[in-house]
Amino acid sequence: MSLRERIQADLAAAVRSGDSRRRDVLRMAWNGIYNLEKRERHELDDDDVVAALVREVKTRRESEEAFLAGGRPDLAEPEAAAIAILEEYLPTPLGEDDLRALVDEAVAATGASSVRDLGRVMGWLAPHTRGRADGRHVSELVAQRLAQLDVAGHDGGHGAGA
Repeated sequence: MSLRERIQADLAAAVRSGDSRRRDVLRMAWNGIYNLEKRERHELDDDDVVAALVREVKTRRESEEAFLAGGRPDLAEPEAAAIAILEEYLPTPLGEDDLRALVDEAVAATGASSVRDLGRVMGWLAPHTRGRADGRHVSELVAQRLAQLDVAGHDGGHGAGA
Protein backbone atom coordinates (compact mmCIF):
# COMPACT_ATOMS: atom_id res chain seq x y z
CA MET A 1 0.00 0.00 0.00
CA SER A 2 1.40 3.35 -0.98
CA LEU A 3 1.65 6.20 1.51
CA ARG A 4 -1.04 8.03 -0.42
CA GLU A 5 -3.39 5.03 -0.14
CA ARG A 6 -2.57 4.65 3.56
CA ILE A 7 -3.53 8.26 4.26
CA GLN A 8 -6.74 7.81 2.30
CA ALA A 9 -7.61 4.61 4.22
CA ASP A 10 -6.76 6.18 7.58
CA LEU A 11 -8.90 9.20 6.70
CA ALA A 12 -11.87 6.92 6.00
CA ALA A 13 -11.26 5.08 9.28
CA ALA A 14 -11.11 8.38 11.20
CA VAL A 15 -14.40 9.46 9.64
CA ARG A 16 -16.03 6.14 10.60
CA SER A 17 -14.65 6.22 14.16
CA GLY A 18 -15.66 9.84 14.80
CA ASP A 19 -12.08 10.95 15.58
CA SER A 20 -12.60 14.55 14.47
CA ARG A 21 -9.05 15.79 15.11
CA ARG A 22 -7.46 12.95 13.12
CA ARG A 23 -10.13 13.30 10.43
CA ASP A 24 -9.49 17.02 10.03
CA VAL A 25 -5.69 16.68 9.93
CA LEU A 26 -5.79 13.81 7.43
CA ARG A 27 -8.42 15.57 5.32
CA MET A 28 -6.17 18.64 5.15
CA ALA A 29 -3.19 16.45 4.19
CA TRP A 30 -5.25 14.57 1.61
CA ASN A 31 -6.51 17.84 0.09
CA GLY A 32 -2.94 19.10 -0.18
CA ILE A 33 -1.87 15.88 -1.91
CA TYR A 34 -4.87 15.96 -4.23
CA ASN A 35 -4.29 19.60 -5.19
CA LEU A 36 -0.61 18.91 -5.85
CA GLU A 37 -1.56 15.97 -8.06
CA LYS A 38 -3.93 18.17 -10.05
CA ARG A 39 -1.21 20.79 -10.45
CA GLU A 40 1.44 18.21 -11.44
CA ARG A 41 -1.04 16.19 -13.52
CA HIS A 42 0.05 12.82 -12.19
CA GLU A 43 -0.41 10.67 -9.09
CA LEU A 44 2.24 11.41 -6.50
CA ASP A 45 4.70 8.72 -5.48
CA ASP A 46 5.70 8.16 -1.86
CA ASP A 47 8.64 10.59 -2.07
CA ASP A 48 6.36 13.36 -3.32
CA VAL A 49 3.80 12.62 -0.59
CA VAL A 50 6.54 12.70 2.06
CA ALA A 51 7.72 16.07 0.70
CA ALA A 52 4.16 17.44 0.90
CA LEU A 53 3.77 16.17 4.46
CA VAL A 54 7.15 17.63 5.47
CA ARG A 55 6.03 21.04 4.18
CA GLU A 56 2.80 20.76 6.16
CA VAL A 57 4.65 19.75 9.35
CA LYS A 58 7.01 22.69 8.89
CA THR A 59 4.08 25.09 8.50
CA ARG A 60 2.37 23.66 11.57
CA ARG A 61 5.59 23.83 13.60
CA GLU A 62 6.05 27.52 12.66
CA SER A 63 2.45 28.21 13.71
CA GLU A 64 2.95 26.36 16.98
CA GLU A 65 6.09 28.38 17.74
CA ALA A 66 4.35 31.65 16.89
CA PHE A 67 1.40 30.81 19.14
CA LEU A 68 3.71 29.88 22.01
CA ALA A 69 5.76 33.05 21.53
CA GLY A 70 2.52 35.03 21.54
CA GLY A 71 1.44 33.47 24.82
CA ARG A 72 -1.32 31.36 23.26
CA PRO A 73 -0.69 27.74 24.34
CA ASP A 74 -4.39 27.05 23.72
CA LEU A 75 -3.80 27.63 19.99
CA ALA A 76 -0.40 25.90 19.96
CA GLU A 77 -1.79 22.61 21.32
CA PRO A 78 -3.89 21.71 18.24
CA GLU A 79 -0.87 22.44 16.04
CA ALA A 80 1.29 20.10 18.14
CA ALA A 81 -1.39 17.41 17.92
CA ALA A 82 -1.57 17.81 14.13
CA ILE A 83 2.22 17.52 13.88
CA ALA A 84 2.13 14.28 15.88
CA ILE A 85 -0.50 12.83 13.53
CA LEU A 86 1.38 13.87 10.38
CA GLU A 87 4.68 12.55 11.69
CA GLU A 88 3.15 9.05 11.82
CA TYR A 89 3.39 9.08 8.01
CA LEU A 90 6.96 10.32 7.79
CA PRO A 91 10.07 8.13 7.81
CA THR A 92 11.86 7.61 11.12
CA PRO A 93 13.86 10.75 11.93
CA LEU A 94 17.64 10.51 11.82
CA GLY A 95 19.51 10.82 15.09
CA GLU A 96 22.27 13.40 15.40
CA ASP A 97 25.06 10.79 15.14
CA ASP A 98 23.46 9.17 12.08
CA LEU A 99 23.03 12.56 10.49
CA ARG A 100 26.66 13.53 11.07
CA ALA A 101 27.78 10.17 9.63
CA LEU A 102 25.60 10.78 6.57
CA VAL A 103 27.11 14.27 6.15
CA ASP A 104 30.61 12.75 6.25
CA GLU A 105 29.54 10.13 3.69
CA ALA A 106 28.12 12.85 1.43
CA VAL A 107 31.30 14.93 1.67
CA ALA A 108 33.40 11.89 0.76
CA ALA A 109 31.05 10.78 -2.03
CA THR A 110 31.00 14.20 -3.69
CA GLY A 111 34.69 14.94 -3.18
CA ALA A 112 33.77 18.22 -1.48
CA SER A 113 36.70 20.14 -0.06
CA SER A 114 35.37 23.62 0.76
CA VAL A 115 32.27 25.60 1.63
CA ARG A 116 31.86 26.32 -2.10
CA ASP A 117 30.78 22.67 -2.48
CA LEU A 118 27.78 23.05 -0.16
CA GLY A 119 25.22 22.80 -2.97
CA ARG A 120 26.74 19.61 -4.35
CA VAL A 121 26.78 17.97 -0.92
CA MET A 122 23.21 19.07 -0.17
CA GLY A 123 22.11 17.68 -3.54
CA TRP A 124 23.58 14.32 -2.60
CA LEU A 125 22.03 14.43 0.88
CA ALA A 126 18.52 15.56 -0.07
CA PRO A 127 17.11 12.17 -1.06
CA HIS A 128 18.73 10.55 1.99
CA THR A 129 17.36 13.02 4.53
CA ARG A 130 13.99 14.08 3.06
CA GLY A 131 11.37 13.74 5.75
CA ARG A 132 13.95 12.43 8.21
CA ALA A 133 15.79 15.63 9.18
CA ASP A 134 15.23 19.38 9.12
CA GLY A 135 16.84 20.77 5.97
CA ARG A 136 18.11 23.87 7.74
CA HIS A 137 19.85 21.73 10.37
CA VAL A 138 21.37 19.49 7.68
CA SER A 139 22.65 22.55 5.84
CA GLU A 140 24.22 23.89 9.05
CA LEU A 141 25.99 20.56 9.67
CA VAL A 142 27.27 20.45 6.09
CA ALA A 143 28.51 24.05 6.31
CA GLN A 144 30.31 23.28 9.59
CA ARG A 145 31.91 20.15 8.15
CA LEU A 146 33.01 21.93 4.96
CA ALA A 147 34.36 24.86 6.97
CA GLN A 148 36.50 22.37 8.92
CA LEU A 149 37.84 21.01 5.64
CA ASP A 150 38.45 24.54 4.37
CA VAL A 151 40.44 25.44 7.49
CA ALA A 152 42.38 22.15 7.40
CA GLY A 153 43.21 22.66 3.73
CA HIS A 154 44.48 26.20 4.28
CA ASP A 155 46.34 25.74 7.59
CA GLY A 156 49.57 24.71 5.88
CA GLY A 157 49.78 28.02 4.00
CA HIS A 158 49.41 30.30 7.03
CA GLY A 159 52.57 31.95 8.17
CA ALA A 160 54.55 31.06 5.03
CA GLY A 161 54.89 34.68 3.98
CA ALA A 162 55.61 36.06 7.46
